[in-house]
Amino acid sequence: STHQGLRKRYGFIYVNREDFDLKDLKRYKKDSFYWYQNVIKNNGLK
Repeated sequence: STHQGLRKRYGFIYVNREDFDLKDLKRYKKDSFYWYQNVIKNNGLK
């Protein structure tokens, strides 16, 4: 939700940043990325 800024992280990719510090903006695939990749690969059958 928007009132919590970046404390809650949604999605499949983590972006290295905070509310007032952009840091390096590097992207990292979360575990959920690989889970969903497997769901797609198996047409949701596993």
